[in-house]
Amino acid sequence: MDNKSIIKKLKLTIQLMELHEENPFKIRSYQSAVNTIDRGEISLVELDQDELQKINGIGKSIAEVIRSLIKSGTFPLLEELLSNTPEGLLEVMQLKGLGPKKIKTLWKELGITSTHELMEACQSGQVAGLKGFGQKTQDTIIAALEFQASNVGKFLYAEIEETSAGLDKLLKERFGENNVVQVGEYARNHEIISDLEWLIISEDRPATHKQINSIEGLVQNRKLSSPYTWVGQLTSPEITLRFRLCTENALVSEFLIRTSSPEHLNLPITDTETMAHLYRKKPYSSPQEAYEEAGMQYIPTELREGYFEVEAAKENKLPKLVENGDLKGILHNHSSYSDGKHSLREMAEQCRDLGYEYLGISDHSQTAVYAGGLDVAKIERQHQEIDELNKELAPFKIFKGIESDILGDGSLDYPDEVLAKFDFIVSSIHSVLNMDTKKATARLLKAIQNPYTTILGHPTGRLLLRRDGYPIDHKTIIDACAKYNVAIEINANPWRLDLDWRWVHYALTQNVKIAINPDSHDKNTYNHMHYGVLVGRKGGLSKDMTLNALNKEEMEAYFENRKSKIKQ
Repeated sequence: MDNKSIIKKLKLTIQLMELHEENPFKIRSYQSAVNTIDRGEISLVELDQDELQKINGIGKSIAEVIRSLIKSGTFPLLEELLSNTPEGLLEVMQLKGLGPKKIKTLWKELGITSTHELMEACQSGQVAGLKGFGQKTQDTIIAALEFQASNVGKFLYAEIEETSAGLDKLLKERFGENNVVQVGEYARNHEIISDLEWLIISEDRPATHKQINSIEGLVQNRKLSSPYTWVGQLTSPEITLRFRLCTENALVSEFLIRTSSPEHLNLPITDTETMAHLYRKKPYSSPQEAYEEAGMQYIPTELREGYFEVEAAKENKLPKLVENGDLKGILHNHSSYSDGKHSLREMAEQCRDLGYEYLGISDHSQTAVYAGGLDVAKIERQHQEIDELNKELAPFKIFKGIESDILGDGSLDYPDEVLAKFDFIVSSIHSVLNMDTKKATARLLKAIQNPYTTILGHPTGRLLLRRDGYPIDHKTIIDACAKYNVAIEINANPWRLDLDWRWVHYALTQNVKIAINPDSHDKNTYNHMHYGVLVGRKGGLSKDMTLNALNKEEMEAYFENRKSKIKQ
């Protein structure tokens, strides 16, 4: 049990208490404890009962709950609530847009205790007939159920990264460092992973199968397996595994095939030959040799998706892809001035200590009341603190930014005289997300046309595996960013990774700069930059086209140049 696990259990308890209409004051005390733990830095596991009670927001009863969670993973109230709740209802509680009151109505009035029963009730129209629901709510529930079903067994890249690395290490220890290579969608750095796949050199396939089956936590699916492929699942997390067995002579060819999408494999390189033909042509000593055979540039693994890479490689126009070390600063971050966990000083010092030259602070704007958005007085206090910290922390620099909400009509939520006080503006949509393509595109276009917009933040507002983004006309938006010299963000939060990598190349062809930002709400998530870099690389992003690959002096000049044009 760590702090994160404790918070998860407490949040489940709050949901169940709300479902069963427990005392609201009791619910509030649990929520207060969650907020305290989430914002705190101290590991609760190391504290005894008395030490826990000394933390503001954690009383005696919550301290006892935390100690019980640390010892056993549960506590009496949670067990009681779970025993009074049908197991399938826990799945229903995970659906977006369904609060405890509506779930209780579904449960008590329609007897719904699972997502399967809920879908049937929606399809028969029973849900629309309930008081307080209606057709629109029913349609929203159906969409949420379909979205949930489509993502069963899928994981974020970041969620499965540690598991993948652990398995890779174990397999190499078991079969030899040079006899195991990871392939599949994970090797191509996909944002969502549905299975993990490796190649294993094997001269005795039955013996290799036996060795794989001896690994703890792996369960084979014998119906899907064959002599050449072991198919099964990890017990935790429950993700599909594939181990493909091949000879040493075939390893390079198999690696090229298994690290390529079907679309890439079908791309032609001559009138009679595709990429698949090239990879199968003969045994190669290295992946690079296959490309030399065809007189092409080497195509990095993450680019083998069937978009632009083959034509570019044939013309020797593939760029050197951006790397983590190319980034000199980060521009979209939140401090405790709005909904961030850490102070401005803490955010800046951590950024500096990680080797960056600058930090762009861009707290939420005044419309985001739920996130402590900054009114004018707060902005002035923050800017004063930034000026003081810049003197103290020099040559490191904090740039004055804001994440300005794009309102329903596309305008930003400060007047021009306030926007003019910032070095840069990240313009983002956070509210009224239920839009069609025409509305969403028009809303973004107006924000892009605002001369103060420097960066378009998380363009579609998506949350991977949680909700789809609002639909936009990507080409129209990118073309507008090119016209008005607005950079587009790759939001590196693993749940967002927005702009989608599939549109990065088009942005680059239109000479639109890309800003990779972690959208950090605490100093410990700067490492999310890594995931943004992976997305950029998949789209063919180079250092030259990455906005925050500019050093501090170059970034200062970039901001000043844009602002000078506004004044003209």
